[in-house]
Amino acid sequence: MKINNMMKQAQKMQAQMLQIQEKLGEEKVEGNAGGGMVKAIFTGQGDLVELKIDPEVIQPDDAEMLEDLVLVAVNDGLHKSKELANSRMGVLAGALGSMNLGF
Repeated sequence: MKINNMMKQAQKMQAQMLQIQEKLGEEKVEGNAGGGMVKAIFTGQGDLVELKIDPEVIQPDDAEMLEDLVLVAVNDGLHKSKELANSRMGVLAGALGSMNLGF
């Protein structure tokens, strides 16, 4: 009987995980650089969906600066995306930890 209950709990958690992952695909976070001159928008699943560059930072004679700003914004957005996913998945980790598996 105990195994049957554990299987039901595991199925419920799997359904919750799929639901959380779906919602993460709809949530967005924004990475910034240069005081918001470059913005990288990610989903909670870590997909880069938009990149905005203020025309003021586009200097043909200083492409390296723009490249650096893009890298900083993308890394910032990716970090925020991972934090969002970890916070959402943390709910499941807590539930998993509270299960008395008897091992």
